Amino acid sequence: MSHQSDLIATDINAYLAQHERKELLRFLTCGNVDDGKSTLIGRLLHDSKMIYEDQLAAVQADSVKSGTTGAGKIDLALLVDGLQAEREQGITIDVAYRYFSTSTRKFIIADTPGHEQYTRNMATGASTCDLAVILIDARYGVQTQTKRHSFIASLLGIKHIIVAVNKMDLVGYSQETFEKIRDDYMAFVKNLDLHDIHFIPMSALDGDNVVNPSANMPWFSGLPMMELLNSIEIASDHNFDDARFPVQYVNRPNLDFRGFCGTVASGLFNQGDAITVLPSGKTSTIKSIVTFDGDLQQAFAGMAVTLTLQDEIDISRGDVILGGQQTQPSVADKFKANIVWMTEQAMLPGRQYVIKLATRSVSGSVASIHHRIDVNTLEHHDADELKLNEIGLCTVAVNAPVVFEPYKRNKSTGSFIVIDRLTNVTVGAGMIVGDASKDEWAPVTAEERASRFGQTATIVALSGADAKTMAYHLERRLFDTGHVATVLEQADPALAAAIKHAGLIGLCVGLTANQADLVFDADKQSVDDIYDELKQREVVR
Repeated sequence: MSHQSDLIATDINAYLAQHERKELLRFLTCGNVDDGKSTLIGRLLHDSKMIYEDQLAAVQADSVKSGTTGAGKIDLALLVDGLQAEREQGITIDVAYRYFSTSTRKFIIADTPGHEQYTRNMATGASTCDLAVILIDARYGVQTQTKRHSFIASLLGIKHIIVAVNKMDLVGYSQETFEKIRDDYMAFVKNLDLHDIHFIPMSALDGDNVVNPSANMPWFSGLPMMELLNSIEIASDHNFDDARFPVQYVNRPNLDFRGFCGTVASGLFNQGDAITVLPSGKTSTIKSIVTFDGDLQQAFAGMAVTLTLQDEIDISRGDVILGGQQTQPSVADKFKANIVWMTEQAMLPGRQYVIKLATRSVSGSVASIHHRIDVNTLEHHDADELKLNEIGLCTVAVNAPVVFEPYKRNKSTGSFIVIDRLTNVTVGAGMIVGDASKDEWAPVTAEERASRFGQTATIVALSGADAKTMAYHLERRLFDTGHVATVLEQADPALAAAIKHAGLIGLCVGLTANQADLVFDADKQSVDDIYDELKQREVVR
C-alpha cells in the first residue's frame, strides 16, 4: 500500500509522477531464530498504516489459531510468514518480500530466515539489498547467527547496517543491557568491512522505537527505525564510474538492424560514446540506445535497453560492453573468490560445475580451497571441502576466459553462482576477490585427480582364460557410470604405473599380484561382482 497523499484525490497523474521519482531502498531483516524479524516488519507496516483493512482482519483472525503473542494480542509476524509450515512452527523458512512507501522513499523488504539450515535463503535475500537490519534478542545478546549474518552482509557488500536490539521490554528497557550488546557487536565486526552501523533499542511487539520514539527509553536519543530508513544516504553507494553492459541477447529481426540487449549493470552509456567489447577487445561507438518507448540519449544502471553500434563487430551473449575510459576489468580463466556453499552435498575441489557470471555460463571447478572461514571467530582454517552454509576463499578455474572484477568494485561483474550440472540446482554463490596469482600453478596432485574423476587411481589385475574379454566389459561398465578406466592387454608394469599416476583405473591382463593393487579371477567372478567390490573398497564413488 502506498503512502497516503492528498494528490491521490486531486491529481492522480501528479501523484504517480511523484511516486515514480521516489528513491528505492531495498533492505532485509536477519538475525537469530525468534529474534522478532517478522514481527518487526509487521509492526513497521502496521504503525505506518501500510496495511489494508481486510489484511488486518485476516491477520487478527489467524492470530487466534496460529499466533504466538498470547491471548488478546495480534501476531503481526503473520503478515510475512504465510507458509503453513511457518505458521505451525512460528519460524520463517522462505524469503518473504514486502513493498511499502513513505512520502520520500519506496521500500522493498526481504524477511529472511534465522535458522542455520536456511542461511542460503538469507544470502539470496541479501544479494540485492542496500541495507541490513540485524536483530538481536536483548535477553541473549550476540549469537552465532548474528555473527554469521553480519559476515555474509559484509561479504555481499552491504554498506549500511541497523542493529535492532529487540525485546527490550523483556529486560526492563535496560540501558546497560543495550550498551553491552552494542559493545559486544562492535568488538566482533571491527575486522569486517562494515562501517555505517546504527544501533536502536526497541520492542517490535509493542512498537517502541519502530515508527515512533519510545517513552519507555528516554535515555536513547537516536532516531526510531522508520525515520532512520527514510534518512540514510544510499545514492553514493551505486557505481556510476564503470559503465558495464553484459549482453544477454542479440536481436536481429531484419537485415537492417542488429541490437545487443541487456540490462546496464553499472555506470552510464550515452549515444555516441566509444565502447570496448570484452573478451574480444573490439571497439566501436554507440549508434543508438533503443527502448520500446523510443530511443534514448542516455542509459544508466538498472535500465533494460538495446544498444546498436556504428560498426559490425562480432558480439554474443556473455560478452561485456564497456563504456568510456574506466578501469578495465580482468579477462582470465582463473580467479579467487569467497564462496558460500548452499547444498547438502559438499563442494570438492576438482568437481565440475557450471559457473554463471553475469550473462555468461561456462563449465568450471574449484581448483583449490585456500581456507574456510569460521564465522564465529573469523579465523581461517584449512579445508579440503566446503559443507552446507560454510564459507571459504577458493580459486575457481573455468574452461574459457571470462570478464570479471572484484566484487567490492562492481557487484554485477564480481559475483557468480555455482550450478550443479546434472540437477541444474544453484549450489553456491561467489564474490570475486581478484585475479589468481601465478604462483598457484602447482603440479596436479593425486587427491585432485581423484576428486575430478570421482575415483581412486588403482591398478586392477585380471587373470583367467576370459581375462581380456572381462577387462573390456568392465571398462564399459565403469565408463557408463561416469568413471575413467583403460585396458592394458599385456603385462607392462611401467605403463601400468603411468596409468595410475594419471588418476585412471588400469584394467591389466597378465600382471602378477605384487604388480597390482587388486586381483580378480575373470573365470570365477562376474562384471557385477568386480564392480561391487570396487565400490565397497571406494575405488569408485
